[in-house]
Amino acid sequence: MDPLPFLIVIASGIAIMCISVMLDNLWAQVLPLRFLYLAVRAPGVIVHECCHVLGCILTGAQITKIVLLSRDGGSVTYTRPKIPVLGNLIISSAPLFCIPLVLAGLTMVFSEYLGCVFPPLPATIDSSGTLHTLVFAVVSIFDANLVSAFHPWFLLYLYLTLSLVLSMAPSSQDLKNAAAGIALVAAAGILIFLSGIPWAVSILWKITSIAGMGFTLGLAFGLIALLLSLPLLIWFVYISRPLVR
Repeated sequence: MDPLPFLIVIASGIAIMCISVMLDNLWAQVLPLRFLYLAVRAPGVIVHECCHVLGCILTGAQITKIVLLSRDGGSVTYTRPKIPVLGNLIISSAPLFCIPLVLAGLTMVFSEYLGCVFPPLPATIDSSGTLHTLVFAVVSIFDANLVSAFHPWFLLYLYLTLSLVLSMAPSSQDLKNAAAGIALVAAAGILIFLSGIPWAVSILWKITSIAGMGFTLGLAFGLIALLLSLPLLIWFVYISRPLVR
């Protein structure tokens, strides 16, 4: 098995988290009032915490407290999951895997029932060519719904997409909780590659393919949110913080 797809999946996951964290920090700093920032983040925070709840249910962790939305965001407090080590990884990384699926569902609804136009996206990123195709498709989405024709519902779609992308990345506490699981999965993947055991490599390939499709969706929606935030980013970097000469 060529290790390149495995490395691309890892790189895609890291890229999604970086885009999410960067845009979240950008909107937090630019919006003048706290309640405006909370209004932008609200749908994403609620879905983020619901993903943690789903992770708890899947791993047998008992939920003791749920805060879907507050001034400080949201939180889910739970007991130790019944699945050792990997349980915390599943719970903590659930938003990273589940939110792209939620966004895919929203895209289907806005396409089928609300008249928005979405060109097809590549199923996975396995080369620079498919990455170029993904970027072109994201730009085409804006052109099809705002330039070539104006679809009012697309504005709501952009708001929901932005909110969910801002909440896609695991929090610092999530990463701490999942640290052992992340290390275990990375080490297991490397050992499987080195072992060359056919059935183990085959299983890893299937897992990589599934994760790759999810991360490709996540990256596509991250690029949509990034393109939407680009004017804000330019203003923040070059106008609100002028270069000192």
